[in-house]
Amino acid sequence: MLRIEGVSKSYGTKVAIRDISFEVPDGSTFGLLGPNGAGKTSLIRIINQIQPADTGKVFFNNKPITEDLVNQIGYLPEERGLYKKMKVGEQVLYLARLKGMSKADAVREIKWWFDRLHITDWWNKKVETLSKGMQQKVQFIATVLHKPSLIILDEPFSGFDPVNAEIVKNELLRLKEDGATIMLSTHRMESVEELCDYVAMIHKSEKVLDGKIADVKRQFKRNEFEVKYRGEKLDTYPAEALQILHEGYDEEHEAQVVHIKMANDEHTNEVLTHFMSQRQVIGFGEILPGIEEIFVNIAKN
Repeated sequence: MLRIEGVSKSYGTKVAIRDISFEVPDGSTFGLLGPNGAGKTSLIRIINQIQPADTGKVFFNNKPITEDLVNQIGYLPEERGLYKKMKVGEQVLYLARLKGMSKADAVREIKWWFDRLHITDWWNKKVETLSKGMQQKVQFIATVLHKPSLIILDEPFSGFDPVNAEIVKNELLRLKEDGATIMLSTHRMESVEELCDYVAMIHKSEKVLDGKIADVKRQFKRNEFEVKYRGEKLDTYPAEALQILHEGYDEEHEAQVVHIKMANDEHTNEVLTHFMSQRQVIGFGEILPGIEEIFVNIAKN
């Protein structure tokens, strides 16, 4: 679907991105992560042909991206771009026509989306009368109205309260089910965990990781495991459990909980056998770091 090959961009002496390469698989949701100033927005603008790359290429559907192909992309920029004096319905209709939709098709789709997101009475409201979150909802509709095959969202949840963030999240899941490919740039790591299949992270202008979410988590695993067992708390633990990181009690399951760290995962059978020989084990699993933890650890360096 989307392939980035060796893309670099500088502004004078400042390097925005350096030799970035990755692929966004067709039909996936792809998280583009990085601290503020890492270069994410510069890359997104290059993909959308808003600014040129200094070096490298962008391919969309196996073709070098052009302005014509950009019409197949829905782009929600971090900077909001609605005309404040226009009425909401007229504004969305105008943006739909810019994407090549006929007036009749655009009006039909706008009404459908307005009804779906419960804003049917907004048509004649001026944009300037809307809150930031309400404007964000309008701009989201304008982004997906023309049924783009690739949707690129830069901080799409900014300005939303939890209810509207959940509404938009569910719409993104539905659009993906309908076949859309989604690239999501956000600082909300819980949204990445919930929505994304793949992730790439840019730090200090360079790509520092990319891959499937599960593979990225395993890459940063620490050989930490959680054991849940019923009965009295054990006085001793197996030698392979090098460190006891946490002990507690799970009231819901009426079970002891112990969080252990091992030298490597080759000792899991020995540790599990030790617990099973003395107590009723009801849970045993590896604890993998979350995307937020991985993000923070990389961003601190």
